[in-house]
Amino acid sequence: MSNFGVLLTTTDAAAAGSGSSLMIIVIYVLIFAAFYFFMIRPQKKSERQKAQTIAALEVGDSVRTTGGFIGTVIDISEEAVIVEFGNNKNCRIPMVKEAIVEVEKPQDAVIKEEPANDKKKK
Repeated sequence: MSNFGVLLTTTDAAAAGSGSSLMIIVIYVLIFAAFYFFMIRPQKKSERQKAQTIAALEVGDSVRTTGGFIGTVIDISEEAVIVEFGNNKNCRIPMVKEAIVEVEKPQDAVIKEEPANDKKKK
């Protein structure tokens, strides 16, 4: 009977070790899930948004660079853009597209037509 008791205690110890390793795996999975939802996913979303913004870049758009300079795009190639800075229009700098942080589309001069007056001239 004493052999049965020893066998029972070793089985319980093995089951307890198995349970604790399962708990460690669950904790690691939860930590990875938290990192994914709070760090990796938002970063990928912002990268995708920046890529869409750069893809929609057109000549005449006002841009802000990583250095804080604000200028107007005058030429676009596959890898780079030429941005014109300042009022004198003499400062034209080629730069990579990744240096652009913010793009602002120019305001189209939309002329709102006022409704015609229905009053008759007397």
